[in-house]
Amino acid sequence: MAAPCYLGWDFSTQQLKVIAIDEQLRVIYEDNVHFDKDLPEFKTQGGVYIHSDRLTVTSPVLMWVKALDMVLEKMKSLGFNFSQVRALSGAGQQHGSVYWKKGSIQILKNASPELPLHQSLKACFSVSSSPIWMDSSTASQCSALEKAVGGAQHLASITGSRAYERFTGNQIAKIYSQNPEVYLQTERISLVSSFAASLFLGAYAPIDYSDGSGMNLLQIWEKVWSVSCLDACAPGLEEKLGCPVPSHSVLGPISPYYSQRYGFSPDCKIVAFTGDNPASLAGMRLQEGDIAISLGTSDTLFLWIQEPTPALEGHILCNPVDSQTYMALLCFKNGSLMRERIRDDCASGSWNEFSKALSSTVAGNNGNLGFYFDVMEITPEAVGIHRFNRDNQKVVSDFPKDIEIRALIEGQFMAKRIHAEKLGYKVSKYDEKL
Repeated sequence: MAAPCYLGWDFSTQQLKVIAIDEQLRVIYEDNVHFDKDLPEFKTQGGVYIHSDRLTVTSPVLMWVKALDMVLEKMKSLGFNFSQVRALSGAGQQHGSVYWKKGSIQILKNASPELPLHQSLKACFSVSSSPIWMDSSTASQCSALEKAVGGAQHLASITGSRAYERFTGNQIAKIYSQNPEVYLQTERISLVSSFAASLFLGAYAPIDYSDGSGMNLLQIWEKVWSVSCLDACAPGLEEKLGCPVPSHSVLGPISPYYSQRYGFSPDCKIVAFTGDNPASLAGMRLQEGDIAISLGTSDTLFLWIQEPTPALEGHILCNPVDSQTYMALLCFKNGSLMRERIRDDCASGSWNEFSKALSSTVAGNNGNLGFYFDVMEITPEAVGIHRFNRDNQKVVSDFPKDIEIRALIEGQFMAKRIHAEKLGYKVSKYDEKL
């Protein structure tokens, strides 16, 4: 009998990834489908369509389904033993949404194992190209939602975040206001994560608490949909969303489609999928007091907190590991691009020289501090270069190059700590001694 294993899926912006691990958490298989390269017929750039208004950004739903078909067919051709898979789960890019047309549940449930899934589902979506996290076309819907519930801070107190253009409630409100007939044709609205779980379940998978708390619709304290937020977005919305569930819920056995087409065991369990950021917190095994920082084009900070204080900046999400606690998420747009610019200006474009300059200066930078925003920052909403000397006087001219480099790094990390504390992060006594 084959040794048990478990599959993890990641429906991200640019690719679909799969990983198989055994019971000792050793990787036994991994693969991916790159949307632009491997599915050129969809004509995406970076996995997305950027529309003519430069604000609307979407991805074709069938591309995601076809990518799943491709991965599974490749695994089958390589002799992967699907019967050994005991359970599977996964993550999806946060804030993307999928709109199932009326009658689709029967097609999903009764998909023919003789056909690739994308062929069976090609007529199942009332919106063929899904709004995703890069979309920023819903400013008017955000304003209307905040006004309907009593302001931005009150919305944050209910849902964990003020209104954001990429958040699903505002995307739904836009679809309802611009295409009410499309909304009426829709029987279920999924997030990318619950959509992916639905493909495996052969039924509409519920939205989990963690990904659901990135929609401006979920009451993060009670873990139920907010009636006032739903009503502000579209009529009859609660029925289209279904009941949210804890992120670690076992949803049921895999659809017979996969047993018949690929040889999965009928006992293989589907565990709720969640958003990519909550999945990162779970995957890194963060605990209370821990902070994880992703240094990318934009920097992202996320942490486990017990008693959150929702604010106008940042996000409070339900914790995917422990439904009684929370995670905070902060995004900083001026991340690596800002570090690269200072590297080019002050270290001849060399990370080696940048590191040497950083090491040559003392912690605290003798009181010299800088906040560097080439583009309008998210947290806080600010732009420009702001330098201060040890006497707290604003300095307009450049610091010396080595001082500039340390001022940038210390300023970026100081901002991360300050905003994390505003959301409820408590610095331990141990940390203060370091």
